[in-house]
Amino acid sequence: MAGAQDFTRGNIWRQMLIFSGPILLTNLLQVSYQFVDSLWVGNLLGGNVLGAVAVSSTVVFTMLSFIIGINNATLTVLSQQKGKDDQEGLKRYLNAFIIILLLISAVMGTTSYIFAESIIHFLGTPGVMVEDATVYLKINSLGILFLMGYNFIGTVMRALGDSRTPLRFVFLAVILNAVLDPVFISVFDWGIAGAAYATVISQGIAFLYGVFLVLRQNLAPFSVPFLPTKNEVALILRLGIPSGLQMSVISAGVAAIMSVVTSFGSDVVAGFSAAQRLDSVLMLPPMALATAVNSMAGQNIGAKNWKRVHQITRYGFIFNTSIMLVVALLLVLFGEYGIKMFVQEEALVAFGEQYLRIIAFFYPFLGINFILNGVVRASGAMYQVLLLNIISFWVLRYPLTALCSSLFGESGIAVGMGVSFVFSSIVATLYYKFGKWNTKQLFEGA
Repeated sequence: MAGAQDFTRGNIWRQMLIFSGPILLTNLLQVSYQFVDSLWVGNLLGGNVLGAVAVSSTVVFTMLSFIIGINNATLTVLSQQKGKDDQEGLKRYLNAFIIILLLISAVMGTTSYIFAESIIHFLGTPGVMVEDATVYLKINSLGILFLMGYNFIGTVMRALGDSRTPLRFVFLAVILNAVLDPVFISVFDWGIAGAAYATVISQGIAFLYGVFLVLRQNLAPFSVPFLPTKNEVALILRLGIPSGLQMSVISAGVAAIMSVVTSFGSDVVAGFSAAQRLDSVLMLPPMALATAVNSMAGQNIGAKNWKRVHQITRYGFIFNTSIMLVVALLLVLFGEYGIKMFVQEEALVAFGEQYLRIIAFFYPFLGINFILNGVVRASGAMYQVLLLNIISFWVLRYPLTALCSSLFGESGIAVGMGVSFVFSSIVATLYYKFGKWNTKQLFEGA
């Protein structure tokens, strides 16, 4: 298949660098997509409408989280099939994922459309935002297939060793959305419905372009859909459900930590929020590396090349540590200016800068978690990764943040979170060294 890479041989350094680069750019585009969307809505329609979009987006993100969980299973299964060089198995599992995701997206889209207003009310949305939030959610529900589709194609390509093709259609979605947003909102005067249609149409065209590219260039063994076997469905759900639950654990953990932050008042909340916006960008390199490691390790696990799996892990460590130490140094030197991109008030900037200076050199430890989780996930040990995330957020991060903030005040927020990164990386390392993840066997007769 054109565009695919074989990670079971060749220079690991070079492969990791070349493969993770487009993933990083794709993630940056995804962040810019949300940023530009919020920029147009906030400036053209006002704060209340932006709030309505934010409320609706939490529902869409919840649906997407489960789909991302299934996609993590896709990455694991297909990369192992690629490593085994089992073309028939690759074709059958690819078909099974398509059928399952089509059914899931149909159920999710239909349910969220029918019960959109009830869901919006359930979230405690202010009355002035309910109508706009309902409209936005309903239109996005109609396009859930497109959202699922272009995320799925990107995951399939990465599993096969191609990280460049997904960059092309995600870039198309970002450009289209940036152009269509102001046209639909202002020129056509469609208001929040225009913003929603811009999102759905952009994702739809990106999805269709992705399908066109894959089929025309024979990038993956897609075929006319057929009924998957019971074993194929069972394996996908066995991996996909705990992977989807990981996202729920992370989301709930973030909300719990925010409850600690809010106890210090609005200045700390605003400063913390500004720092977190920077954080969402700063974490993109280790996240890209983790995805690369997942694909690369998955192929080698499929090929039973365990020596190379451990080499990939080691190189992932080195890349992560090097990159995040540079990021940490930049934060110490220029963190203040980063915070001022979002807020200007002196008290807010002071807290945000202090937070970044304290937590900066803990970031490499968080990256270690990403790398090790990527390797373990590549083996198919999804419940174990779920447990590691529960330990990371609920046994370590939330309790330590609450404890340190009670001891050291607002500066304890960064101390607690940073120390939790260290301990969770130790737990992940111990499991990697002594756990039984490398004995997991996904396929019969493997």
